[in-house]
Amino acid sequence: MIRRYMLPEMGTIWSESARFEQMLRVELAVARAQTARGLVPAAALEAIETRASIDVDRIAEIERTTDHDIIAFVSQVAEKVGPEGRYLHLGLTSSDVVDTGLALQLRAAGERLLGDCDRLLTVLVARARAEADTTMMGRTHSVHAEPTTFGLKLAGWAFEVDRGRTRLATAVDEIGTGKISGPVGTYSHLDPDIETEVLAELGLHVDPVSTQIVQRDRHAALLATIAILGGTLERIATEIRNLQHTEIGEVQEPFKTGQKGSSAMPHKRNPIVSERISGLARLLRGYAHTALENQPLWHERDISHSSAERVILPDATILLDYMLVRTTGLLEGLVVRSERMRENISRGLGLHASSRVLVALVEKAGIGREEAYAIVQRAALRAADERAPLRDLLALDPVVAQRLSLADLDACFDEATFLRNVHTVIARLDGIAATSPWTPAALAAPTRPDSPATAEVSDADR
Repeated sequence: MIRRYMLPEMGTIWSESARFEQMLRVELAVARAQTARGLVPAAALEAIETRASIDVDRIAEIERTTDHDIIAFVSQVAEKVGPEGRYLHLGLTSSDVVDTGLALQLRAAGERLLGDCDRLLTVLVARARAEADTTMMGRTHSVHAEPTTFGLKLAGWAFEVDRGRTRLATAVDEIGTGKISGPVGTYSHLDPDIETEVLAELGLHVDPVSTQIVQRDRHAALLATIAILGGTLERIATEIRNLQHTEIGEVQEPFKTGQKGSSAMPHKRNPIVSERISGLARLLRGYAHTALENQPLWHERDISHSSAERVILPDATILLDYMLVRTTGLLEGLVVRSERMRENISRGLGLHASSRVLVALVEKAGIGREEAYAIVQRAALRAADERAPLRDLLALDPVVAQRLSLADLDACFDEATFLRNVHTVIARLDGIAATSPWTPAALAAPTRPDSPATAEVSDADR
């Protein structure tokens, strides 16, 4: 992943040195279990634990000869240890170490993503409550429908993120699965009790029936979950982009001092963060597709998944981390223009009340639904064409005037009736707040800086 979209903490998890350090953890845990059973001398274990260390440059140098990074890794560590290094990797196959070390990396990455979700949920819940009564026009097919509130919109996003977090927690727990079962999963060199002890020490699950590898349905599930959560962030970003249209203008991305929107047009204030999130979500869906293709490996394993995973697993978690953090900052600083929301409702000429007039004509006036629909539709189309308030045209309609009093008609246009249950829905956010580990004080904490990504955005990213 390019540094522009990599935050430092997640980048550290996926560094080359971190990969080998996690594999070394596996090797040391196996050596300890073997020593407890008399398979490795205690003196050798002491030497291994004291001297073993990672030298990434030396591993690369050895690999240029071996063309096998795991053999290069074992050889480099054995060099550091000295003669006792011959007890390293005893009875193991490469995938015992690779897949178990990968599980440790994925679990660490997953835990960071879960923390990102918690932070985003805290912001969403707080803003949903704050904007509970900020009335705006709801739109379906991009056309005015009925009034809603911006808080209700935010609450919907919060629950979708919460569902994504639940899926992610399950996938992260499942991905924390390793194996120490040998070349084809038969424990031909080391007994199952060693695997049980080693994985317990590392805090990982045991794959109940592994082959040479941990099966890739778990990895596919994780990346599918990441892609779905990315789709949620894209949904949020797309709505912000739409509401920032000049002709709508109901929200605006935060725009810091000195920020510029265009090299040619000084007036531009573009939704660049939302657009970036939308673009990166496409990558996540592509990675998920590749992970699904990695499932049907040949026999006990082939290596077709390996090259792809070296790209998609780090990149997917790095990108989702970036997207979650950026979305959190975007929502924290989002400018809500309630006066423009009110203006846009007025521009709708009261057409949003057509459904309530329809119901009133059926229930109060006793008119058949088809006839009532025709009356209201005729007036609504005329109101839109002539830019006249729907209420005024209906008041002049002879059938409506005969069947509904002006008070009845005005009640149909009473905004409060549309929104009377909003707070019932907003109260459901209590369920999310009760499960979030973040305290209200977390809201005051600054969003993590984007490291290289905070540099001024180039025109290519706009």
